[in-house]
Amino acid sequence: MIGLDPSSYDQTVIAFSGGKDSLACTLWAIEQGFPNVELWHHIVDGQEGSSLMDWPCTTSYCRAVADALGLPIYFSWLEGGFEREMNRENQKKARTFFETPDGLMSAGGTRGKLSTRKKFPQVSADLRVRWCSAYLKIDVGSMALTNQERFRNSKTAFITGERAEESSARSKYLDFEVDRTDNRDSKLKRHVDRIRPIHQWPEADVWNIIGKYQIEPHPAYHLGWARLSCMSCIFGSKDQWSTVRQIAPDHFGRIASYEKEFDTTIQRKLSVQDLADAGQPYEAATTNTTLANLAMTADYVLPVFTNDWTLPAGAFGENAGPT
Repeated sequence: MIGLDPSSYDQTVIAFSGGKDSLACTLWAIEQGFPNVELWHHIVDGQEGSSLMDWPCTTSYCRAVADALGLPIYFSWLEGGFEREMNRENQKKARTFFETPDGLMSAGGTRGKLSTRKKFPQVSADLRVRWCSAYLKIDVGSMALTNQERFRNSKTAFITGERAEESSARSKYLDFEVDRTDNRDSKLKRHVDRIRPIHQWPEADVWNIIGKYQIEPHPAYHLGWARLSCMSCIFGSKDQWSTVRQIAPDHFGRIASYEKEFDTTIQRKLSVQDLADAGQPYEAATTNTTLANLAMTADYVLPVFTNDWTLPAGAFGENAGPT
């Protein structure tokens, strides 16, 4: 990015989902010489035993990539994750937990109003409606940053991987801006810049930098997904829901049961059963059962680097994901 001096920062935090865009951001930051790079991954399902939404292998994959690149990675989550928040009934928002160089910390969970959800987040660009992004990712990251003294009296580059190509809403994001956690003018002097280095990149550039370093992308891409979000992302297409039903029938069944319990479907007019019935499973997922099984386990065991790098089946596929 023109005019940006990496050496002016004390530390660099990269929001790392394990997806292609956050991986591209990480490789870019390393190439540009950003100091003290660390990866942050927000565990959508939390650490308390729920496995409702995300790919089971994602946390392990993120750790494997961080280890391979020689970078520290810190995990954070909302207590109880997605499932507790969705089932909240006359309760306050739960605590936020976050790993730090000095150990596990927590914040929140004591203030706020009692409220009830009892339904899935709905497909919308409005984060008040699509609460999963706000409560399980954005707010978690903000809590982790504002509750660590090490970010006071320092300058932090906070890097995220949104791209304009993904949606009309994201096309309006700025490449560079003051982050919501910034407090540089107070006695805390917490200077935080939000940097979106690949905002203007086409997808081809993203795959090019990953191919340059010959890093295996998350298994979901090899199974046919073009974007990495939760396995059961609320923005999932009919083909994605059909694929989830085939490779993870128990997982799919729990989602369908919740829709019936809440009497509210995720995509308003159609249930996940309706969507799956209308779609076709991705061929890559049906023919590569070994990889599908790997994606459904908690341990990513494949090498991060490969000598035989190829574009995954999901590259340049359907754009079904957060807007």
